[in-house]
Amino acid sequence: MKVLVIGGGGREHAIAWKLSQSELVDRIYCMPGNAGIAEIAECVDISPGDFSSILDFVKYEWIDLTVVGPEEPLARGIVDAFQKEGRKIVGPAQQAAQLESSKVFAKEFMKRYGIPTAPYRVFTSYLHAEDYIKLKGAPIVVKADGLAAGKGVFVCKSVDEAIEAVRLIMKDQIFGKAGERVVIEDYLEGEEASFMAFTDGKTIIPMVSSQDHKRVFDNDEGPNTGGMGAYSPAPVVTPEIRRKVLSRILNPLLKGLRSEGIEYRGIIYAGLMIKDNEPYVLEFNCRFGDPETQPVLMRLKSDLLKVFLSITEQKLHETRLQWRKDASVCVVLASKGYPGKYEKGKVITGLEMLKGRKDIMVFHAGTAFQNGNIVTSGGRVIGVTSLGKDINDAVKRVYSAIELINFEGMHYRKDIAKRAILRDIRSS
Repeated sequence: MKVLVIGGGGREHAIAWKLSQSELVDRIYCMPGNAGIAEIAECVDISPGDFSSILDFVKYEWIDLTVVGPEEPLARGIVDAFQKEGRKIVGPAQQAAQLESSKVFAKEFMKRYGIPTAPYRVFTSYLHAEDYIKLKGAPIVVKADGLAAGKGVFVCKSVDEAIEAVRLIMKDQIFGKAGERVVIEDYLEGEEASFMAFTDGKTIIPMVSSQDHKRVFDNDEGPNTGGMGAYSPAPVVTPEIRRKVLSRILNPLLKGLRSEGIEYRGIIYAGLMIKDNEPYVLEFNCRFGDPETQPVLMRLKSDLLKVFLSITEQKLHETRLQWRKDASVCVVLASKGYPGKYEKGKVITGLEMLKGRKDIMVFHAGTAFQNGNIVTSGGRVIGVTSLGKDINDAVKRVYSAIELINFEGMHYRKDIAKRAILRDIRSS
């Protein structure tokens, strides 16, 4: 079979890498791809937003299945365009993708179906939002309504900080039209976790749990990013929490979508806050998380292509997933200045020393070829991902591997999975 992966980040590298292990796959293409993906797939220089050119390519090359990595094409309706042409694609249609593309839509949907989430208010007026913040006090959370590359959420510790966040979103329009409305919600204190699942609209099959690290610096300091690292499993997601997520969040979500005539086939991601042993939804994503995908797919033993095909054919109920018992940790190596302005074209060294390692996989995100070298081309450059017998072992392996890699201005968090290790120490 011929498979096309849409996107060019670490998540897409992990998807392509896992698909390449399938006995059913003859050839993988990726749009636009990166330097790492180019080792296992043919990278095609077509923008993920150019649906017409993508479909022309799919028809010309007789692509059997397309997998969408990033959220933007889903929000703009790439699945609808493919379905209109009778082409197989993994991902929710535009109407369903509003769960991610509009935080207002998601919050109102959760309210309708009793899905646990933080109390909130929606504002289209800066002055009304400012007045509400002064009345409500802090800590408080401010969110841009639309897509903002993972950077549209501000957890504000003071009233002044919250008002500044609203100003940036609504007045300065740093996220463009995504900030025409803001959601202001109560601050929930607890521990975050990522819960991803496959669904064909009828059946839900959860993946192993994971936990992301959004802040750019150690000890969860600095601005939000697309994600600086992740690990799996997340000890906070106990068997009891897992049951509650399915019964109180994902099953009601699927039932609510069906009742409103909205079909959902693909991956559903629930960003959770675990408070007093109860899960609350912080956000929904309509695709694999990044960087959570990297450690999660490192642990997947099953054939990912067969899972995707069962989703498109609505035969997911016939699927039984197998997972490694190992733990996995991903640490993102970022460009200096990220998530703000950063330079590109920095030569990356040391990658060849990690090739062939079964316990280490280097997933490329913002990389490219230049003058025979692999160079930086994005904010998040590489996600070094390890397998270990437990979290502590995986952490040691990943940071040992990172010592072999270098590029000018490289920075990364030194405390990925620290919370999980401390939890293990306390429980032992």
